Amino acid sequence: MKHNKVGSVMTTEVVRAEYGTPFKEVAVLLSDHRISGLPVVDDDEKVIGVISETDLMVRQAETPGPYEPKKRFRFDRLTRVGRERAVKARARTAGQLMTQPPVTVHADDSIVEAARTMAQHHIERLPVLDEEHRLVGIVTRRDLLQVFLRPDAEIRAEVVDQVLVRALWLPPRSIAVTVTEGVVTLMGPMERKSETEIAVSMTRQIDGVVAVVDRLTHRLDDSHLRPDEQALRGIADDWLRKL
Repeated sequence: MKHNKVGSVMTTEVVRAEYGTPFKEVAVLLSDHRISGLPVVDDDEKVIGVISETDLMVRQAETPGPYEPKKRFRFDRLTRVGRERAVKARARTAGQLMTQPPVTVHADDSIVEAARTMAQHHIERLPVLDEEHRLVGIVTRRDLLQVFLRPDAEIRAEVVDQVLVRALWLPPRSIAVTVTEGVVTLMGPMERKSETEIAVSMTRQIDGVVAVVDRLTHRLDDSHLRPDEQALRGIADDWLRKL
């Protein structure tokens, strides 16, 4: 079962900055291209950090007003976050302004993996790297959402081919598969309970599937047996060990 790769939805023309790019030029790049962030690269096109609009806002927020007295000591400077904000407040270049280490993905990573990375780090865009860890693209949340634009018929065809036929070695019409707005319904009898679990688990992982409605039945409850006793066919036994 193949997942769509990040490389298939990423943008290859990437707006970027270098370590010595002036602060004002970074602001101009973000404004002119109407983007919320950009990667910072070294001379070898390897990503060394990222800059977001938030980083620029820190620079503004931490700059004292013309009539504001300078504070001699600030306790928040004792924390790592406080020290980082202090550096950004004085930043004159992209290298001083950027956040590091950068959170990135590779072009061969699946869209699901990229989405999990974004959710885990609460970010909206990710630099995309090639096999040599060089910058080749950028992917945003909007890019990843393209996977949910797959037609229902295309999703159904993949469920039948990849799950029923290739994984479980079942006739393509042995189980009724319907897809409505990305919601897949599986209905029909199967030989073993373990096979129903595999069918549902694999279907959930297909790109574009929003949810799975399980209406499968089974003749034999083999949940109490060891995997080597279930004698599943095809790659089904491998999937059972992963459940």
